[in-house]
Amino acid sequence: MSLTDLLRGRNSTRAFLSRPVSTALVRNLIAAAGQAPSGSNIQPWQLHVVSGTIRERICTATRAAATSPSVASGRTYDYYPPAWRDPYLARRRACGWGLYGLLGIHKGDRAAGMAQELRNFDFFDAPIGLFIFIDRDLGGGSLLDCGLFLQSLMLVALEAGLATCPQAAWVPFDATVRGILGIPDSQMLVCGLAIGYPDPGAPVNNYRPSRLGVEEFTTWHLDTPDTTLP
Repeated sequence: MSLTDLLRGRNSTRAFLSRPVSTALVRNLIAAAGQAPSGSNIQPWQLHVVSGTIRERICTATRAAATSPSVASGRTYDYYPPAWRDPYLARRRACGWGLYGLLGIHKGDRAAGMAQELRNFDFFDAPIGLFIFIDRDLGGGSLLDCGLFLQSLMLVALEAGLATCPQAAWVPFDATVRGILGIPDSQMLVCGLAIGYPDPGAPVNNYRPSRLGVEEFTTWHLDTPDTTLP
């Protein structure tokens, strides 16, 4: 697959097979993604890969925290804005209801919606879970660096026949994940990532949200007018 094919073929997979993933393969993918650029080459990402019993411990504890009204959110940074506005609100709703519609979840069905949300905390059954952390005292640019690393990792995983799902849902449970993995408070959770082989029979994996056209988010400032532009 060309790089363009990989970019167009990548999607957030939400149903995985139980087929094991080689640790050696994951190590090779991480090594390749480690070539991603970062500001001043500081390479701020710190990875924790989980499988087996430790994965189950994290999933069980996080599901319990997510369904307990007594557990306060431990969100360490705002992935989403505190107040939504259009056009971002409309895009978010279109994505959410497009996905839920495919799953047969109707508006107002809070139980079904919560059940699907909790699937995040089982990595959608992927056998490998990965968490990206950075030191809390780093600047906001390090989050951008982690995004470059994450995109690189997802693309090389797809090239190797694996599927992935980046997950901001883990961010409010920073303390839960750190506590089980023994990670100090000086580090913060950036996101999780599910890694595994996709379930080809799961309808949810057919979902593809729409993408904006180039002219919807690009303004051209050209010395010479481009007559091919609309």
